[in-house]
Amino acid sequence: MNTVSMASYRSSQRLNPLSLLAQLSSRQANGCLQISSGSVSWSIHLEQGKLIYASDSVDPFERLDRHLRQLSREIPTLVSAVRVQVRLLFESDLESQSSQNPDYQAINWLVNQQYLTSAQAATLIEELAEEVIRSLLPVREGTYQLIPQDNFEDLPKFCRIELRTLVERCHEQLRRQQSSESVNAASSTPANASAQTSTPAKLELIQKPNQNLANKSANTSGAAGATQTTAKKKTTYTIACIDDSTTVLNAINSFLDDKSFSVVMINDPVRALMQVVRIKPDLILLDVEMPNLDGYELCSLLRKHSLFKTTPIIMVTGHTGFLDRAKAKLVRASGYLTKPFNQSELLKMVFKHLS
Repeated sequence: MNTVSMASYRSSQRLNPLSLLAQLSSRQANGCLQISSGSVSWSIHLEQGKLIYASDSVDPFERLDRHLRQLSREIPTLVSAVRVQVRLLFESDLESQSSQNPDYQAINWLVNQQYLTSAQAATLIEELAEEVIRSLLPVREGTYQLIPQDNFEDLPKFCRIELRTLVERCHEQLRRQQSSESVNAASSTPANASAQTSTPAKLELIQKPNQNLANKSANTSGAAGATQTTAKKKTTYTIACIDDSTTVLNAINSFLDDKSFSVVMINDPVRALMQVVRIKPDLILLDVEMPNLDGYELCSLLRKHSLFKTTPIIMVTGHTGFLDRAKAKLVRASGYLTKPFNQSELLKMVFKHLS
């Protein structure tokens, strides 16, 4: 069959994604299918009617991180340090729109850095595509177009997925889910559990190693680029957490619950100096408001010690005023983390300074 390259589709208010994707597959379409409905958009990259990659605008890096966490059970090197590093390197590109397909480039970087093999990347891409296609199939209104000049032409490709097989599987999963929900809405069994055992779409692996995309790590400056090198050199970081609140210490410990970290919790600020001298941590999280010796005083004492002149010291406080930040700068603190903070904010701060 001859390859047919389709120029574009006209905008339409009514959509039938199942029929549309089947048509693109049968016509061996090339390019990027872009679909928009409300505030959500989908991008499906095709080569001769086969799927190269699929993504949507609903937090693609959260989706990627979720799948990488699942993969980390099989791939020990995919620790949270690496996953946070990926977000630091590429998520800003998504927000600034400074580059196309940053989530795909993140996968390519993982392969270049040998955290993933090409085969593992192909499996990951199929799992991501399945989730994206499932979210697209129920859409009934919106606009779409096929852009022939796909910016994936200059990127390495890890697989070519049979689009028709993938779409049919996603359609069947949705049908079973709806059927299960109608039979027993209160069932505790996941509605799509049986669908997970279905035959995977035919996957054509591309074994040729990545050569087309320049290694972004070589061009990344600042903390993110430095973090990249550090993560390869060091597998475990020792983090000292100094806070008189056991609740805060336990929260930080749970946030840093990963093989990448060895967390030492210290709740006595007076004894903290001797303890950190003994453990020589890679980074110190230091509460500001503590009895007998506040965080600013302790930070000043640590900076006077020869071991801690350059060690990252992050001040942790509920105050956000200019005076508080000025005090932190005066005692040469490395950073300032405001309470309350979530796990993502803590990890980004930690890896920003572990360079």
